[in-house]
Amino acid sequence: MKLTKYTHSCVRLEKDNRVMVLDPGTFSETKEALDGAHAILVTHEHGDHVDVPAVVNALRGSEDLAVFAPAGVAGHLREEAPQQAARINTVEPGSTFEAAGFNVRSFGGQHALIHPHVPIVANIGYLVDENVYHPGDSFIVPDGLSVETLLVPLHAPWSKVSEVVDFVISVRAPRAFQIHDGLLNEMGVKIAESHVARLGRKYGTEYTHLAAGESVEV
Repeated sequence: MKLTKYTHSCVRLEKDNRVMVLDPGTFSETKEALDGAHAILVTHEHGDHVDVPAVVNALRGSEDLAVFAPAGVAGHLREEAPQQAARINTVEPGSTFEAAGFNVRSFGGQHALIHPHVPIVANIGYLVDENVYHPGDSFIVPDGLSVETLLVPLHAPWSKVSEVVDFVISVRAPRAFQIHDGLLNEMGVKIAESHVARLGRKYGTEYTHLAAGESVEV
């Protein structure tokens, strides 16, 4: 499977001429990421994870494209694209489904706490083909299985470095790459990644930085 990282939390997966895109948000290169996509997975409603106009345009431009998202996001998209509503699917945590030839399992259900005065929204993490895990804005660890490729939320208003490291240690995937890095400058990325790489390695995780637009086979 080919994995391509875009700015912030957007990731594109490709296999057997099928394309899945996770969290095409407003911080990311959505037009490029969504080109030829067959499935979109959205973890939650925040704009840095779902660019609603871009997703609606993609739905209108392709009859083969389906979207999978928590209820609030799915409902909003159906309002914006009523003619494509049949291809917009609501995902509940703890479910298993197929999307564009990829097998998907969902986890979690709740966004990480930002502040008690900030309402908590739904958040779903996705494990694709028992391989790539995108947690969205959460540190939910998939239970009862092994993750091969972990996408690590490197920095956020709701996290600190110790929590990022603990998440990596808890999942113990053989390899990990960063997401949710759009709020850090180059120096901040290096500092956060140095802790993740050094401490994750002690527990069997090899962490690698991916530049925006860079691809790897996983």
